Amino acid sequence: MATKREEILRKPEWLKIKLNTNKNYTDLKKMMRAENLHTVCEEARCPNIHECWADRRTATFMILGSVCTRACRFCAIKTGLPSEVDWDEPRRIAESVKKMNLKHVVITTVARDDLRDGGASVYAETIKRVREENPYTTVEVLPFDFNGNKENIKLLMDAKPDILNHNIETVERLTPRVRAKAKYDRSLEMLRYCKELYPDIPTKSSIMIGLGETEEEILQTMDDLLENQVDILTIGQYLQPTRKHIKVEKYYSPLEFGKLRKIAMEKGFKHCQAGPMVRSSYHADEQVNAAARARQEQGEALLERE
Repeated sequence: MATKREEILRKPEWLKIKLNTNKNYTDLKKMMRAENLHTVCEEARCPNIHECWADRRTATFMILGSVCTRACRFCAIKTGLPSEVDWDEPRRIAESVKKMNLKHVVITTVARDDLRDGGASVYAETIKRVREENPYTTVEVLPFDFNGNKENIKLLMDAKPDILNHNIETVERLTPRVRAKAKYDRSLEMLRYCKELYPDIPTKSSIMIGLGETEEEILQTMDDLLENQVDILTIGQYLQPTRKHIKVEKYYSPLEFGKLRKIAMEKGFKHCQAGPMVRSSYHADEQVNAAARARQEQGEALLERE
């Protein structure tokens, strides 16, 4: 007989995923394998892969291999000694973006603590090649923290991505237990530094909830992100990838996510997307467009007051 706790943590109806393996899905999968490319959609077992690949025909490319130097307790990506840098990867990604006819592309990476620049030079080259092949495609980057190295962060930002996304992931109290080698304050410092370097480039971050945080801690995290000039926030439900990973402590309802989104917008984020299946790069094109509209409206309001 199931215990009371097991009954409480049984997946609710709103977390059921509709699988769609239509031609878009199979075509994208074949292309990724043919070009020897990786996506966080597959490696991190994202629950939205069928929607994004089959219905929206979008993907988040993961550069610098599929093996991470860190072992975060929430993440399904493999941990170990990464392979050598593949300098032809930026070209293959740029050509794949063109084949997919993407209007917005997200580029993320495993943590590469083994590299002197953390892979920032590969990031910069990938942005450059994507722009050359796809001049009308907006580019969003989702890097790790580069261990706080400002020189490496600047190397990435000097390539001028259209949006900088770095995830805080969880509240300050839970960070040491959830995120290997990462530090809450260091993530905030990185987000602030990116905004200082290029004030016009929107910054974005994401929180997973369901790890044992309190509502007060979620709201404090929002305040901390806003204090460091983050423009866009995404909030999603943490789902345990395997039994080896940290357990889910709570499943939040769609109504609770709606409440958190309302609070985030009232606090001052230019855009917030919140829901059980929301992930950092989920509907990323909509998020950057919404933030741009918000910036334009704020600018118009300032002009009217003057």
